[in-house]
Amino acid sequence: MAGRRKRLTLRDIADETGLSVAAVSYALRGIQVPEETQVRVREAADRLGYEADPIARALASGRTDTVGVLCGSLEDNWQQSVAAALGRALLEAGLTSAIVDAVNDPLTEVTMTKRLVDQHVDAIITLPLDPRSPHWVEAARDVPIVAVGDGLPGAATAAEVVFDNTAGVTDGLTRLADAGHTRVALLTPGGVETPDRPAEAVVRKLAPTLGVYADFLTTPHDLEAASQVVQEVLASEDPPTAFLCLSDSIAYGVYAAAAELGRTIPDDLSVIGYDDRPVSRLLSPPLSTYRWPMAELVATVVKVTTKAIAGKHSRRKVLPPTPQPRASVGPPPR
Repeated sequence: MAGRRKRLTLRDIADETGLSVAAVSYALRGIQVPEETQVRVREAADRLGYEADPIARALASGRTDTVGVLCGSLEDNWQQSVAAALGRALLEAGLTSAIVDAVNDPLTEVTMTKRLVDQHVDAIITLPLDPRSPHWVEAARDVPIVAVGDGLPGAATAAEVVFDNTAGVTDGLTRLADAGHTRVALLTPGGVETPDRPAEAVVRKLAPTLGVYADFLTTPHDLEAASQVVQEVLASEDPPTAFLCLSDSIAYGVYAAAAELGRTIPDDLSVIGYDDRPVSRLLSPPLSTYRWPMAELVATVVKVTTKAIAGKHSRRKVLPPTPQPRASVGPPPR
């Protein structure tokens, strides 16, 4: 068997150039030596096929150039898109992403956060399941944390990029009331209400003025589980005629339940989603939903993350929704 190829070291470049190891190190980092020396050393490094040892570089610099991206649930199509887009954008910024899934389980979220901290990532970008969990306070002491979608009350986050959920929920419930619905089910992926996810508080305040009675139901993002929840509520004595879903992935469960029960959208049921996934336009009928500024979200998160790694905090940013009204909303059945 062929032996493992020996990793080239700074000593090899020093022998090649006739410089000291220290001078080679400075040259590769672009400091303390003339530019012509830097060019000479880099040319020798390229010629020899030298690659910096990432472990040694991390020990020397205190950085791993890796950012953890901790998602609440990658069953959610929107979170999949955000994670993929962040991975590409971080790579363009010279950073590697470690994408982790909390599988919609707060205890797993705690475990994965600790694991990322133990791996000495330079920062953590989180789409949190439980923003109020005390583990965020502890984690923020060890690594810069950028919160997306929810602030982390009590934790010293480096930045927060959140959504105007008050506007989204208000608009969605108003559209269903204007269509004539008086009994609405609001489907959410988690039961934790926070200042940035005030759906229940908004509905409690708004529903009486619209003449609407609203039920709150928690459901996972995956299609089968969401469909099962919807089928059960539709089998109740006084079922809703409309669903406001705080995720397009959950709204797909309403479509699946309607098909299973022989119901038609929007003749029998009206549905509104929340994050305008591309497939939502291809459903029959196309799903009414909300578009959030994805490009701005990703660019902002990467910008504040690189600032956080440099030790700088950023102001909180709130992103607004744009309604995408389509054919999934109609009047309630007679």
